[in-house]
Amino acid sequence: MYDYFIYYASSNIVGAIIFGLMLIHDHKSLDRQEKQLKYDQALIAFLLYFISDAVWVAVDSGVIPANRISALATNLANFSIMTTIIYSWLRYVMAVEQVPNRNEMRVRIPLASPFCISILILIITFIVDSDLLIDENMKSTGMFDLFLIFVPLIYLAAIIVYTIKKAKNTENHVERKKHLYIGFFPILTVVGGLIQVLLMPELPVFCFCSTIFMIEFFIQSIDVQISTDPLTRLNNRGQFESYINQESNLRIEGRKTYAVMMDINDFKMINDTFGHAEGDRALVILSQALIDSVRDKNMPIFLGRYGGDEFVLIAHPVTDTEMQNLLVEIREKVVSKCEDENRPYILSIGIGYEEFSGAKGTFAECMKQADEKLYKNKEELKKNGKSTKKRHTT
Repeated sequence: MYDYFIYYASSNIVGAIIFGLMLIHDHKSLDRQEKQLKYDQALIAFLLYFISDAVWVAVDSGVIPANRISALATNLANFSIMTTIIYSWLRYVMAVEQVPNRNEMRVRIPLASPFCISILILIITFIVDSDLLIDENMKSTGMFDLFLIFVPLIYLAAIIVYTIKKAKNTENHVERKKHLYIGFFPILTVVGGLIQVLLMPELPVFCFCSTIFMIEFFIQSIDVQISTDPLTRLNNRGQFESYINQESNLRIEGRKTYAVMMDINDFKMINDTFGHAEGDRALVILSQALIDSVRDKNMPIFLGRYGGDEFVLIAHPVTDTEMQNLLVEIREKVVSKCEDENRPYILSIGIGYEEFSGAKGTFAECMKQADEKLYKNKEELKKNGKSTKKRHTT
């Protein structure tokens, strides 16, 4: 039994160390958005579970004397923290999905009710008849195990149903994949808990599955941070370089390849007049307009922030007309978004584009030509009074 304790407890200690390191990494990050805070809360819940589970195995193995109080306390602690883990992930999903009113008490109280009610039922049951929860060997009974499984499954079902609904209402493939990913990812953890409770109670299966789950998710998060511009959520310069270095991305049979450079006309005026926060907002407006414009297009497209207020788009239309229509739509979307959000300006963007055929030289030369055309377009817009303008208010 001592060997059993050492093996089981050491697995939990290693898990706690891993989660502690992830938590320290996150706290050093400058990203303290709501979703990051909710993610850290889930990490803390996992860490507490590993500590609680190590104490539980000490009682279960006899290292700490087992009696009805210690057996119930350790099992109840494991149940409470395991349910908190799934609840914390639900709160994280709601933050990622920007669920309206998610932080109001009228939403939070019903979400917490399954957990609170189950704890109350367990305490009352123990007071009335402790044999229903703890047997003569100081082990949890089937009724207790049912609680251990059932309540987390309620939260998991809520997560899956909500993310599937969001995915069905999203036409963009990337966004749909994101919804399903965060919704179905916790299944590994719950499956691990089921296996441990029903088949292998003496193996820390939940600990192993939880660690695998969170390490994989942590790696995915780091990958997003590396490849995504934090302000606009578009691909960053590194992803652009990676994209164009793959020959297959630049030549698609039956399609043309266009390199498009864009930036905001008189961007400095926005910063100087309205402040840098409004300048950031202008960049977000442009990025959202770009996303909306390319979302439903039946053509392969790469979209990214090139640097500063410059954006890059690599499109693969079948015809030149498709390309022209896309650029017109982008300009219209930018203006409409400024009007919809009632910004103190109407953005104008410069656009330069060049077709890449391969015969003209390298893609870098194609980008250079697109950049030169961008600045010519900016000059023309300024001469014709079509640059970014302050909005007149009455």
